[in-house]
Formats: sequence, structure tokens, C-alpha cells
Amino acid sequence: METSIELVVRPTEIDVNGHVNNGKYVDYLEWGREDWYERHQLDYDTLLSLGAITVTVNLNLNFRRECRQGERLTVVTRPERLGRTSFALSQEIRKADGTIAADAVVTLVTIDPGSRASRPVPEPLAKPFTA
Repeated sequence: METSIELVVRPTEIDVNGHVNNGKYVDYLEWGREDWYERHQLDYDTLLSLGAITVTVNLNLNFRRECRQGERLTVVTRPERLGRTSFALSQEIRKADGTIAADAVVTLVTIDPGSRASRPVPEPLAKPFTA
């Protein structure tokens, strides 16, 4: 299932070039992923109760259009692919007119919170990829 959140670019997110600093896009994507987890009832405590947490292992981010202070943006997150111990989420940051400002594929690995070793993706986390 696809999820989306809306945000407004704040003055503290602007760099010397007058547009959103590249590092802030990573924050926007993380906010979108956290919303995706929550809407699938997969908050941190739930994942812990399943004996799993997730860590980001790869972020492939393409910057398409600059964003400026005051702009309204939408971060869209959807399941991309599911492996045995990893999964990927596809994300877009869209401007108000629908133009894609950035797109990314983020790969995450499921690990055991105690041993910190990879472990199979739990069924509740795998479910959005097969629905």
C-alpha cells in the first residue's frame, strides 16, 4: 500500500544556494518511511515485539528539481521489493504541481535487536509487499 505525507519547506532547511539542502531530502524520505511503518501498524515497539528492527543499508537518491522555502511537498512511499532478510521501499518527493523533485529506492535489512544479526523479514512486515 502506498502512503503519503505532506510537509512545508522550513527556513532552516535552506542552504546558501537558496534551495533545500541535499541532506534534508534524506530527512524527508525518513519521515515518509516512518509514516509508512505506522500506517501498517509496524511502529518500533511492534517490530521489537516481533524480534526485529530495520536498518537502512542503501539509499539511491536522485535529485530532479530544486525545492525552495515555503513550498508544499508530498513524500510518497510504496513497497518496491521483498527479499528474505531485506526489503526496499520506493519513494518520491513531489512538488504541489505533481512534479517529482526527488526519487529514491531505500533498501533496509531486518536484524535481531539482541544479536544485531540479519534475520528473516517477519510476516507482518512482509505482508504489504504481497498484498
